[in-house]
Amino acid sequence: MLRGDGAMRKLTHPALTALMVTAATVGLVACETGATSGPPPAEEATPEPALVTDVVAADATIEPASWSELRFEAGGVVVALFVQEGQTVAAGDVVGRLDSTAEELAGKEAEAALASARAQLALLDAGPRAEEIAAAEAQLEDAEAALERAIAQRDEVVGGATTADIAAAIAEVTAAEGEWLRARDDRDELFRNTDEGNENDLKERDQANYRFAAAIEALDAARAKLTAVRNTADDRVAEADAGVASAEAQVRVAKAELALLSVEAEPWEIASAEADVAQKEVALKVAEASLARTALLAPFGGTMTSVDVEVGDLVDTSEVVGVVATLDYLEARTVDLTEMDVARVREGQTAVVTPDALPGVELEGRVRRIGLRSVDYRGDVTYPVSVELEAVAPELRWGMTALVEIDLGS
Repeated sequence: MLRGDGAMRKLTHPALTALMVTAATVGLVACETGATSGPPPAEEATPEPALVTDVVAADATIEPASWSELRFEAGGVVVALFVQEGQTVAAGDVVGRLDSTAEELAGKEAEAALASARAQLALLDAGPRAEEIAAAEAQLEDAEAALERAIAQRDEVVGGATTADIAAAIAEVTAAEGEWLRARDDRDELFRNTDEGNENDLKERDQANYRFAAAIEALDAARAKLTAVRNTADDRVAEADAGVASAEAQVRVAKAELALLSVEAEPWEIASAEADVAQKEVALKVAEASLARTALLAPFGGTMTSVDVEVGDLVDTSEVVGVVATLDYLEARTVDLTEMDVARVREGQTAVVTPDALPGVELEGRVRRIGLRSVDYRGDVTYPVSVELEAVAPELRWGMTALVEIDLGS
């Protein structure tokens, strides 16, 4: 049964052509026989030959063998993109990253907690010794001293250097605003009181315009510097806070080690410490998994056919960041192969794919996958069949239409 826009091109099948040649030959023999003398031979009833074809044809669409819409596993602000549209990537390449400040701090805390739990377990297993107690006391003193230094550094950042930098930047903005106001007033005054016919007055007006433009540029630069100083100050404060948190964790570790060295461990204490270590290990793995979700990786090698976000965008897990596809490995996917034809198709059968946009180009392929579920196409029950192309023409593009002819006898 011929259907759709591809009906006429499917009429050129070699089996049909052979049938037409056979019919023409039979007609010619009949004419020659009729030219001889004598009564015509008795007609014998012969069955009409059935049209049997070993090829099925269907319309198809060119698609990559593999393609994927890329999404982050977590929501957040995009801070980095490492690919552009048209760029090739390998499996596992980092496509982009989200802001991971919170996840990194959580990971450090989990590492510190695990180190503390392991230290406690080690001390319980070893038992107390005088030299170990002395070493633990010295370690605690060092940790407390480091904490004091970290707190002092944070206080200096919060109340000292950072504040001074911001104040200096604000002062520069204020001075630039004052210079801008003076330049503006001088310019306006000259424009009000100068003589249009006086060449010196006109020069003074031009100079006033130059001074006013320079004042605007200086004010913009001062404001940009103030913004940069404030951003830097925020980063320095966050870094100082992280230093204090790390120093506090070291103090807790040192105190725990000293406390454990002071008494003999009971069996239940060792078991509890082992359970605590296991729990902290799980917590660290959870933190590492959360950090890993801030990076978007390419699931397989291919070409980025689109990049749909920019640095600074706020995204969630449903938003498509980009699309990666194997443009070097294309296939033809049928759209109108009926249930009567698909029953004779098998995986591995050879096929010829003729793109509509490339007249005269025939690409060899092989049936790679047969759809398990039917699809309604213009009222017909059809099944999608994917034909893997053995070679790809340079002009072939994703989404082109084509004719697929599958050799059922291959």
